[in-house]
Amino acid sequence: MTLRVTVLGAGSIGIFVGGKLAAAGARATFVGRPRMLAEIGEHGLRLSDLDGGNDRVSQTAFATETEPESAVTADLVLITVKSAQTAAAAEQLVNRVRPGAVVISLQNGIGNDTVIREILPSCVVLAGMVGFNVVNHGSGHFHRGTEGVVAVSADPALERFVPLFARAGLPLDVHADLLPVQWAKLLLNLNNPINALSGRPLAEQLGARDYRRCLALAQAEALAVMRRARIHPARLTLVPPRLMVRVLGLPDALFTRLAAGVLAVDPQARSSMADDLALGRTTEIAWLSGEIVNLGTMVSMPTPVNARLVELVGVAERGDTRRWSGPELLAQLRAAKSGAVGADRPSRSDPVR
Repeated sequence: MTLRVTVLGAGSIGIFVGGKLAAAGARATFVGRPRMLAEIGEHGLRLSDLDGGNDRVSQTAFATETEPESAVTADLVLITVKSAQTAAAAEQLVNRVRPGAVVISLQNGIGNDTVIREILPSCVVLAGMVGFNVVNHGSGHFHRGTEGVVAVSADPALERFVPLFARAGLPLDVHADLLPVQWAKLLLNLNNPINALSGRPLAEQLGARDYRRCLALAQAEALAVMRRARIHPARLTLVPPRLMVRVLGLPDALFTRLAAGVLAVDPQARSSMADDLALGRTTEIAWLSGEIVNLGTMVSMPTPVNARLVELVGVAERGDTRRWSGPELLAQLRAAKSGAVGADRPSRSDPVR
């Protein structure tokens, strides 16, 4: 029997994952903005990756819609909207999605599945995580630019979908407790604001020591807060999280030799936050660095580095197109950590998201 999948949030991640499922035999329906739906409706899908994969999916293999009407018959719903849109997306499914249907949150941040579960109590709602970056090259071409897996919380209802994901080349990484994995992914995603503020492709930015030092400061602060909160992030890379902070600060040549896997990135790949700023959209900074700031407040620990990243991205969201050099951004974060006020710091009356 053909499995029906509704992807609520037809952005780069949603289209890549849903497209791969369609290529594996599922009947996929993408729900999203008219502009994106028009693009894939005209061109079909080309799904490539840095390992040489190149799938073509014709327009006859999937459907598009601006409202999730297909959820009525969906076996599986993937929610891939930005975290700020989680509640609104789940509300669209009320009185549409069938009781018992499986709904997976494939989103950044912590706790989106809880929001969805409260709105859709009759569904099997699971936390999930996409560990790779997808670049939209236009004309229906979506490219996986980094390594990574699709992780999800364990549940018996998931078993019928495991073969589909395996055929699609996206074998599910199933966890009895996904929270340590989500916190580990959040640590990695603390590079998103640094990449967005740099204006550089990921590989180029990660290849520059001062930008990596910025990431090390943000991660070290996050790890300290997690330790006080007794949160133990999983190990998602060859280098454990606490050791990664030290590795990031190594000279470029040594870092390249010791952490080649970190640089296994398509030369043109950028963070989703960089894409959001380029398109004039609100970013997910509140669910990344902002999550660390909130956790710090909960455990009474200051988080000036991540708070400064929230401020700088907030300024960029409001139209500041400045591209920060590695030394400039590092100086800002070190000044924040030491309690100094940066020259470009917004005033306290300037609203920051």
